[in-house]
Amino acid sequence: MTLPTQRPIWKSLEKHYQLVKDFHLRDLFDDDSARGQGMTAEAEGIYLDYSKNLITSETLCLLCELAESVNLRARIQAMFRGDKINTTEQRAVLHTALRMPKDSSIFVDGKDVVPDVHAVLEQMADFSTRVRSGAWKGYSGKRIRNIINIGIGGSDLGPVMAYEALQHYSDRHLTVRFVSNVDGTDLAEATRDLDPAETLFVVCSKTFTTIETLTNAQSARDWCLNVLHDTQAIAKHFVAVSTNRNEVQKFGIDPVNMFGFWDWVGGRYSLDSAIGLSLMIAIGPDHFRDMLTGFLAMDEHFQTAPFEKNLPVLLGLLGVWYVNFFHAETHAILPYDQYLGRLSAYCQQLDMESNGKRVTLDGTVVDYQTGPIIWGQPGTNGQHAYYQLIHQGTRLIPCDFIGFSRSLNPNGAHHDLLMANCFAQTEALAFGKTAKEVEAEGVPASLVPHRTFAGNHPTNTILA
Repeated sequence: MTLPTQRPIWKSLEKHYQLVKDFHLRDLFDDDSARGQGMTAEAEGIYLDYSKNLITSETLCLLCELAESVNLRARIQAMFRGDKINTTEQRAVLHTALRMPKDSSIFVDGKDVVPDVHAVLEQMADFSTRVRSGAWKGYSGKRIRNIINIGIGGSDLGPVMAYEALQHYSDRHLTVRFVSNVDGTDLAEATRDLDPAETLFVVCSKTFTTIETLTNAQSARDWCLNVLHDTQAIAKHFVAVSTNRNEVQKFGIDPVNMFGFWDWVGGRYSLDSAIGLSLMIAIGPDHFRDMLTGFLAMDEHFQTAPFEKNLPVLLGLLGVWYVNFFHAETHAILPYDQYLGRLSAYCQQLDMESNGKRVTLDGTVVDYQTGPIIWGQPGTNGQHAYYQLIHQGTRLIPCDFIGFSRSLNPNGAHHDLLMANCFAQTEALAFGKTAKEVEAEGVPASLVPHRTFAGNHPTNTILA
């Protein structure tokens, strides 16, 4: 396999980097008054401003040419087609099928999987509706008021991120918690103030043998039985998201309440499968379907948009640019919305588990960087913690600033202040403050170096 670094376009990018590496964003904006409007892209209500990146229009052309040279377009189509692009396990990578319309079709090993997807969605919707309405009751006849999701990795990070992101739409009569750590403290704190007779556990494990998940599930089972005193109660207080019917049944869960998924769904992409059952119970089937509709819209954009206007491709190419040419080691995800408090942790798994590889598909050791360290937390909290390093430290840290044009919780000037901070940070990171500007503010000469910041730190602004 020809490595990207061995292709002529990589050499062109190396030469181009030498030309642009000393450019400053102040000069790039001064030289092109339309830069702020020109370097944008929009799709499905999501707006990307990538003008504050260390690139020119030529950089973008070269990066898109790099994408073409490695057959990215063909790889995208292969994924959506259901080809077995997971070559080490000989599996399709078809989380996109989880949001396909009922009248669509996609085949894996000669079988159309869309009917199975919708059968599970309908099973989830029926069960969620019964729990939310009170029709599903616990063993003692009490209404279920507490949902605890037990999983780890993709069975936890995705559902908890989405639950927090969509909490505005959740049923406030339900307490929803998530347990993942095998440290007993996690389960102890999740159950501390709850009544087992009113608690439903959703145990998420494809094989139903994952050691951390099953350890927590067994302890949760003991917690229930200490109060309910009858193993028959387990079937009313536990359901499973799994494919291992025998182990589920041995645990005491009625197989009717086992929600399946498939080996072509990777864990980190599984929140819109049955792994999202706890989320559906919390927000309801209608809002869950709305989420799937949004995923589908972005799938279609990713599959069809030209690279220069393709939001996921643009962000990915900029990542390649920084990690390989500017040698950036980390990338910060900075959502200016409290609901997205777990987004950075979710993106860590999406990016670092996907790209944490040192060999190509044929086993060749790579000679380039495959991905950065992903980190971050919501603004404005980070401004009072680590933004100092981003602004005035010695490392280049590309950042994604994420915000919303409207708040779900309008409260006086809160949202305006929040977004003013978001926009001001991107401007300060881009343009900095020169010594002359600091001196003009009357700052003593001895303090000027301490008040100066160079700027030229790249950011994306992503708005919805």
